[in-house]
Amino acid sequence: MQDKQARYKNLVEAYSSRLYRYAYWLCGEKATAEDLVQETFLRAWRFLDSLKDENSAKRWLTTILRRENARRFERKQFDYADVELDTLPSDREDFDTRPEILALRNAMRLLPVKYREPLVLQVLDGFNLEEIASIFSLPRNTVATRLHRARQKLKKHLSGEEELVGINELPRI
Repeated sequence: MQDKQARYKNLVEAYSSRLYRYAYWLCGEKATAEDLVQETFLRAWRFLDSLKDENSAKRWLTTILRRENARRFERKQFDYADVELDTLPSDREDFDTRPEILALRNAMRLLPVKYREPLVLQVLDGFNLEEIASIFSLPRNTVATRLHRARQKLKKHLSGEEELVGINELPRI
């Protein structure tokens, strides 16, 4: 049992911040991202014995997080709108506020999910093509094509050639 606890503790320490960043990109909300990471680690604890190769832990945890995110849409969503959102204190984390960085973040949020998710995994977490292909259960060439198209769409959008507005419903930063 102590061995399992030590393995689990190492996973949490090594990957919690990476998983949080990815979860935040998926959902766009701090509280939801925190919940996703917590659910991911709960599920990881339950199935820790199935992780045979510690080198694949990052990919394994990212796959769990993606599935937890998908499960969130299967569950009933309640609308708690009896508190005005602008009256709540903001605990948004600091990030680069240069206009060009904000424009890139907003453009990435507007990409279709099939292009945005692999791009975020590659850029934010440094996953390679094989790892991303494994996470999405897709052929390597499909991932390479999606990454290429994501970059092309970003380039066209940022140069004013293509409008991405309205593709996704995630809030702009």
